[in-house]
This record gives sequence, C-alpha cells and structure tokens, in this order.
Amino acid sequence: MTTNEVLGVVLAGGLARRMGGGDKARIRIGERTILERVLARIAPQCAGVILNANGDPARFADTGLPVVADTVPDFAGPLAGILAGLDWAAASRPEIADVVSVPGDCPFLPPDLVAGLWRARQATRAPLACARSGDWRHPVVGLWPVALRDDLRAALIEQHLHKIEIWTARHGVAIAEWPTTPFDPFFNVNTPADAAEAMRIAAQQNCTRAQPR
Repeated sequence: MTTNEVLGVVLAGGLARRMGGGDKARIRIGERTILERVLARIAPQCAGVILNANGDPARFADTGLPVVADTVPDFAGPLAGILAGLDWAAASRPEIADVVSVPGDCPFLPPDLVAGLWRARQATRAPLACARSGDWRHPVVGLWPVALRDDLRAALIEQHLHKIEIWTARHGVAIAEWPTTPFDPFFNVNTPADAAEAMRIAAQQNCTRAQPR
C-alpha cells in the first residue's frame, strides 16, 4: 500500500463535554496543539487529509484542509463522521479506495498506523481493520473501504445503528496491534487530567530526542 491509496479523516466533531465544551483538538500539549500533533503524524501516511467537524468550518480555516460535516443529524457519533469521509472521498478523490479514520484527541498516533492496519487487513482478508493497544481495542482508529459507504449509510439512517463494533462485525474486521510502552500511542485526551498526562508524555519524548546518541 502507498500513501496514494488512502485518505485520512480526522474526527474532530466531538462535543468535549468533559473538557467544558469547545474543540479538544485545540488544546495545547507542549509547543503544539493536539490537532497539530495529529496532522503531523497522519498526513505523511496519506494521499490527503480532511477534517470531520460540525458547526462553523471557519474555525479550522488555519489548517487549510477541507472541513466536512456529518450528513446524519443530531451528532450520530463517529460512524457518521466516517461516513462523511467515505462520501467525500467518493465525490472528490474517486481514485482513493480506502479511508483511515483517527480521533482528533489522540496526540501520539503511531507513524506506521496506515501500514499496520493495511498489513492486518491483508493477513486476514477482512475488508476492515482497526487498532488495538494492550487490552484496549480502538474501533474509531480504522481502515474503511469507500465501497462500503452505502451499507454504512443504511445502517445509520434506516437501522439507527451507531455502535461501530456491531457494524464492523457484520463485514469482518482485522485487528492491528501496537505496544503500550513507553506509552500508549492511542492515548486520548478527554479530561483535564488526561491533558496533564499528555503534557508529561510530550515532555518525556522531548527529553528522549534531546539525549545524545
């Protein structure tokens, strides 16, 4: 698989209730925001990146990226954001067969995310793949064929299905594994305490890079 074959979709449409509202992606972790960290990791792995976010898209104008809102109303959850990404890829980048989705609140994504998901999918011949670290499965971090967008739309709108793992189980999903040491690459920021822990991890990374070899 090459970077020309996959579109990155950053799911930045959450309500961030536990952080007091607003865009979690704009929280600063060290010298960069979470969103800047997410984009720095996912962009080199993809042919292009879009943001899935509801509300005024102008608040992300500084990224220079397309901002795509859910087409399913009432904050239908991450599956709605994934569907928005699949539909955008079909309409705007028809040469792309797959979308990789990542949350907008995970500042330490692995640099081999797309390759790892692809390898897991190829090994099992499942149409879908998602990430796992340690004992935790991350269904939002996944590789999704654009060809399944109509099936996903029917599940959301006609069947009112919003749980990712129920839908992926219908088709088959491969699991790609990542270690949790020295930290979980899918650590996400949901609370002020999480933000403080992310600051600690970022500082540790900076110290490691600064050490002489």
